[in-house]
Amino acid sequence: MDTPTLVKVALDALGADGTPSREDLCHWYELMHLGRVLDDKAPNYLKQAIGWSYHAPCAGHDGIQLALGLAFRAGRDFLFPYYRDLMTCLAAGLTPEEIILNGISKATDPASGGRHMSNHFAKPAIGIQNVSSLTGNHTQHAVGLARAVKYYGRDAVVFSSQGESSLSEGYCFESINGADREKLPVIFVVQDNGYGISVPKKDQSTNAQICDNFRGFPNLKILKCDGLDPLDSMRAMEEALAYVRTGQGPAMVYATCVRIGSHSNSDRHELYRDEGELAAAKAQDPLPRFRAFCLANGLSEDELQAIETENQARYLAAHDRAMAAPNPDPASIHDFVIPEGWVSDEFPDGTHQAAGDPISLIAALNQTLKEEFRHNPDTFIWGQDMANKDKGGIFNVSKGLQQEFGEKRVFNAPIAEDYIVGTANGFSRLDDRIRVVVEGAEFADYIWPAAEQIVECSHDYWRTHGQFAPNVTIRLASGGYIGGGLYHSQNVEGWLTTLPGIRVVVPAFADDAAGLLRTALRSRGTTLYLEPKFLYNAKMAQAVVPPSFAVPFGKARIRREGKDLTILAYGTPVHFALEAAAKLEKEGKSAEVVDLRSLSPLDTEAILRSVKKTHRVLVAHEDKVFGGFGGELAAICASECFAWLDAPVGRVGSEFTPVGFNRILERAVLPNAEKVLVAARKVLAF
Repeated sequence: MDTPTLVKVALDALGADGTPSREDLCHWYELMHLGRVLDDKAPNYLKQAIGWSYHAPCAGHDGIQLALGLAFRAGRDFLFPYYRDLMTCLAAGLTPEEIILNGISKATDPASGGRHMSNHFAKPAIGIQNVSSLTGNHTQHAVGLARAVKYYGRDAVVFSSQGESSLSEGYCFESINGADREKLPVIFVVQDNGYGISVPKKDQSTNAQICDNFRGFPNLKILKCDGLDPLDSMRAMEEALAYVRTGQGPAMVYATCVRIGSHSNSDRHELYRDEGELAAAKAQDPLPRFRAFCLANGLSEDELQAIETENQARYLAAHDRAMAAPNPDPASIHDFVIPEGWVSDEFPDGTHQAAGDPISLIAALNQTLKEEFRHNPDTFIWGQDMANKDKGGIFNVSKGLQQEFGEKRVFNAPIAEDYIVGTANGFSRLDDRIRVVVEGAEFADYIWPAAEQIVECSHDYWRTHGQFAPNVTIRLASGGYIGGGLYHSQNVEGWLTTLPGIRVVVPAFADDAAGLLRTALRSRGTTLYLEPKFLYNAKMAQAVVPPSFAVPFGKARIRREGKDLTILAYGTPVHFALEAAAKLEKEGKSAEVVDLRSLSPLDTEAILRSVKKTHRVLVAHEDKVFGGFGGELAAICASECFAWLDAPVGRVGSEFTPVGFNRILERAVLPNAEKVLVAARKVLAF
């Protein structure tokens, strides 16, 4: 039997005339008044330069936020609040002190330890999630988490709260569409106050109530309510809960609210709202209306004043405790950037001397995925073209996975890269044992719609002060040499490596492909796994892959020893470097080829060790020279090894132009072994 919510208990206790009990009225008024006290006090902290530099007032949203907070079951359900949900979080279980700790960014703030923006309330320990400032994007995480709740059969509901204007975002549509298709236990609570900062609703949608834009979804139950009225809001929340628990699909509670104040303390709403509108908004204030309702239904003025006096005392006590709390330690900024990667006891340095039959890089990926799915039954994979009969991904990397592990662990996703990555983030929140692999896009060039979700993954661990790390491996087929032209030949590591909090790896041989993938799937945190698609079936990338082989993150591999020149490379150019080194040997020059394998973290020690030995260095990568990752490698060599260098750092890569489709144009743009050889000779001749 489902555990009833406080909302249901209260509604079931209504008298014959439909009025709540005295106890409920007292409790609800206590919460609404206390929420307003905190809401009204927040701007004072900024005025006194104490903090709360971002505050979006919740006044005018009181009814729906009270109902939402009471519907949430702490420790069982999951709540994704948005930046205006102060009242929601108070009713859901945060204490006044915890609200203030967040507002003034103290080290003991349960949301983030002072790392995240004020007014972003959370307490992951009881299920209130830490969400970003990217409006509405947490709908994707909520849907992903609801997918996990459904798969594991948990008695839980996921609540996603947001403003009406966030529904204009594409990722919100993707989320609602996905939840409807999968019939997931998620309730989207939309608080409509008529404005997206200063943008009126009429500039957002032709439908006056934006929930009507979603009427075509067959499994989504849409419930409208008066967000100013706690009872009507509770009625809608309870109907939504009852529907979601039938398993028929998600629900949307669309609450009409009013924004009494400015959007935030940095907004001057008098610039776009006239005096008449402001007066009308204030006249609809839910708090005095509910106070009058309480008086009309049995509570006395003395009782209400006692509640108000007690709330003021609670606020002052919470304020004093919060002010005495420690500030964040500046020395802690490097804590919780990314979890430590798993390291195999058998292969601590990611090398081996195994004999046997070599296999292709694509076979190594497929084999390792299957081994890891057997090793951990809480491993999942989804993406576009992932599993349809005998097809397994656009390049068949996942071939046979669905047949062995079933369609609940291996399945297709819509063509929505944002949704693919965002739901992976959410799904992994249910349990730290879960590992999700996604084919983030059919080609790396198509990953840009998911860029915001990759950014989310990159700072989730840091932003939550170590409370949550998305255990997600994002596979991307990258690079050129296949005659693919635009959108099928790009390299994206130059951007990815600018993001602290994610790992970026690029194998060049089948054994490293297997070893890096195994490590990614056994590690906490997010890994961007770039697969050079030109090497999938290339003979030069074949290698022997010993059982359970693993490659630690941040560990380069010397592919060829040398003493006259260091060539730093990764991915396909490792093979160009090896070919060039073989030709240089015939010319009497000895080149050392360092296969980086892992770009972030980077094995800086191996790089410096090699450069100090050879005194000359060439960086070879497939990406554009201008703005590419090689610039960072060159800078490290120049700043750390200047005294050991006998020549300027050389670089070779793609031309600063898009990759042409015609093979003649492609060859003109991309690097090859001959271009690496020419660049190496130049460095050696200096």
